[in-house]
Amino acid sequence: MSSYSDGYWWSPDGLRLHYRDYAGGADGRPPLLCLPGLTRNARDFEPLAARLAGDWRLICPDMRGRAESAQAKDPMSYVPLTYLQDISRLVADLAITRFVAIGTSLGGIITMLIAATHREWLAGALLNDVGPTLEEAGLARIRTYVGIGQSHPSWVHAARALEESNRDIYPAYGLDQWLAMAKRLYRLTGAGRIVLDYDMRIAEPLRVASDEAGVDMWPVMQAFRGIPTLLLRGERSDLLSAATAERMAQEIGPDAELATVPHVGHAPLLDEPASAFAIDRLLARVLNG
Repeated sequence: MSSYSDGYWWSPDGLRLHYRDYAGGADGRPPLLCLPGLTRNARDFEPLAARLAGDWRLICPDMRGRAESAQAKDPMSYVPLTYLQDISRLVADLAITRFVAIGTSLGGIITMLIAATHREWLAGALLNDVGPTLEEAGLARIRTYVGIGQSHPSWVHAARALEESNRDIYPAYGLDQWLAMAKRLYRLTGAGRIVLDYDMRIAEPLRVASDEAGVDMWPVMQAFRGIPTLLLRGERSDLLSAATAERMAQEIGPDAELATVPHVGHAPLLDEPASAFAIDRLLARVLNG
């Protein structure tokens, strides 16, 4: 695992939030701001950091209610606009003026909100298996498991539970990969149980919202024009359709590259060969201006 330092910042409503900071080189490259999915956390980007840290600085936040970040007092603050406010405070505290946003699922929605409100921050963007239109089949699947507490006696049991519920998404995974995923998604309690590492109340806004963003995000695609942008889609995704991904590429124009990760559903973990090649092309475009 690449080395990192732990950092903390305060949200506008007074929550102590955590991020991992992987050091990069001293050549002035913009940092990579890695924004995780709904139930994920900073650990989700360990494979990406293992490959890129040292050459690139990676800043990987735990969103409120996840991992080492404090839980929200009001569960209805577990929404994208609040996450945007949290991230805006982090960017200000770190005095970062430009970065490459790497957003997986919910993190991609936050990236779209950044493009809509502060596009000058974006030196580049990766939208990982998410778009302005989300398929109801994928949303329905997410609603079946988000906020449902799980407890396991061992890491192997947690890995097997992940395999049972996600084998259609990652059909080629073996036990080692399921174990690695379990250690990114779960934590060990003082009682020796393995439990999911997020506040179960993050599900509450999903019960009253028709989608994760709550607004028409299609006009935001124009904000990515002039910004090197990678649209990544899992071939088996039930959340981002091929038609939506193709329309996104058309709306953005020549600054967008659409790449499909074979044999993977929602969402690619960014360590697949197809993901790595596409990310390298994105970062080369960022460097070449």
